[in-house]
Amino acid sequence: MILFLRNEISIFLIAVQFLTRIPLPRNIGFTQKRLASSPRYFPLVGLAIGSIGAIAYFLSSHLFPPVIAIVISTIITCLLTGGFHEDGLADTFDGIGGGHTKERALDIMKDSRIGTYGSLALGLMLALKIMALSALPHLTIIIAIIAAHGLSRLSSVMVIATSSYVRDHGTGKHTSDGIHIAGLILALLTGTFGLSLLVLFLPLASALSALVGCLAGHILMRAFFEKKLSGYTGDTLGAVQQSSEVGIYLALLSCL
Repeated sequence: MILFLRNEISIFLIAVQFLTRIPLPRNIGFTQKRLASSPRYFPLVGLAIGSIGAIAYFLSSHLFPPVIAIVISTIITCLLTGGFHEDGLADTFDGIGGGHTKERALDIMKDSRIGTYGSLALGLMLALKIMALSALPHLTIIIAIIAAHGLSRLSSVMVIATSSYVRDHGTGKHTSDGIHIAGLILALLTGTFGLSLLVLFLPLASALSALVGCLAGHILMRAFFEKKLSGYTGDTLGAVQQSSEVGIYLALLSCL
C-alpha cells in the first residue's frame, strides 16, 4: 500500500511538473512509465490551478473592478502554467491555418515563432475568456474558474483516450499509448469534481449548460484540427483545453 501511494504521489508530481512551472524537488521519482501515466492527474492539477486563479480573483476584487481582477487572475494562471496551453492554441491555429498538408501543418506547429493565425486566435480567446467572466456574478466567477480549469483538462485527456498521437516525438509523445481504463476513471472522477461544484453552488440549468459548453468547445476544436492531422499533438491538447474552458464561461453567461 505504501509503495502504491508513493508511486501515485510521484505520478501526480510529474503531472504538476509537466503542466506547470511550479518549482518541485529534483528527486520526484521521474520515470518514462510514470510520465506516461501522468494524464490521469491532469484534471486534478487543473483544479489546483483554477483554485489559485479563483483566490487571485477574490483577493483582487477587493481592490479593483471585476474585469481588472479577472485579468490579474488570468495572469496568475498563465504564470503558473508558463502559458503552456495558450502556446498550444496559437501553434495549432498557425499550423492548421497555414499548412496546406498534414506534414506542412506539423512543421509550422514546431516553429517557436507565432504567426498571424496564432496571434489572432490567442488574442481573441483571451478576450472572450476575460469578457465572459467579467459579465458573470461574483460567486459564479469564483466557481467557474475552478470548475473550468478542471473540466477543460479532462477534455484534453479525453482526446488522448479517443484519438492517436501523430508525431514520432514532441511534448505529447508520452501520451502516444493512450490512457488505461483505470487512469481514465480517475481523471473522470477528479475532472467531474468541477461539475459537482457547479451543481452545488449554481442552478442545475447553469451546471448542465456549462457541461454542454465544455463539450461544444471540445468537439469544435477537434473538428478544426483532426480532419487535417488525423490525430492530435501536444499543441492541440492545449488548444482543446482553451476552447473547452472558454466554452464553459460562455455557456454560463448564456444562462443569465
